[in-house]
Amino acid sequence: MPIFNSQFLIFNYLQALDRQLLLAINRAHTPVVDAIMVFASNRTVWFPAYALLIGWLIYYFRQRALLVLPLIIMAVALADSITSRLFKPLFARLRPCHDLQLAQLLHLPDGCGGQFGFLSSHAANSVALAVFLALALPAKRFRALKWLVILWATLLSYSRMYLGAHYPADVLGGAAVGGLLGWGAATLFVRMRHRQSDGALPKPD
Repeated sequence: MPIFNSQFLIFNYLQALDRQLLLAINRAHTPVVDAIMVFASNRTVWFPAYALLIGWLIYYFRQRALLVLPLIIMAVALADSITSRLFKPLFARLRPCHDLQLAQLLHLPDGCGGQFGFLSSHAANSVALAVFLALALPAKRFRALKWLVILWATLLSYSRMYLGAHYPADVLGGAAVGGLLGWGAATLFVRMRHRQSDGALPKPD
């Protein structure tokens, strides 16, 4: 019984801390930052950037793009599916903007999304892509691009808390899932690339 009470107290403490951090982030708002965060969270903004990125990856990797693109798509698709179709309905944790105790305290410049928020698919998707590129691209040659995608994933993840769409725990959990999937896809790519270079795999036409 004492162990159960301790676990309950720890859970309540972490949940209260989650709410306090969310409110601190959400309340530090200005009209300019509102516009930036709404822009960053808008999925339609990503499409042109991702189209350019895909075109560049095809140009840079050439034949190996047949390895890179399916792995990126797999990592991002799994990140989105795991967070949206598994965790959200399983845990059924309301988004902050759907929580009646919090909704009136929040600044919501972008309205409110779906009902459940654990885990953040925005964070999972962006971190999966960022981790994959950070590990798959050459270490020194593309340092600037790596920092760019990492900063983008960070901004996007932060925007979900700023906009009141996710608690910090939602974002951290989503980032962890995306990071693991990005790392796994990058590790698989490196191994397949080495096997291809050694002649163990036929090279794409």
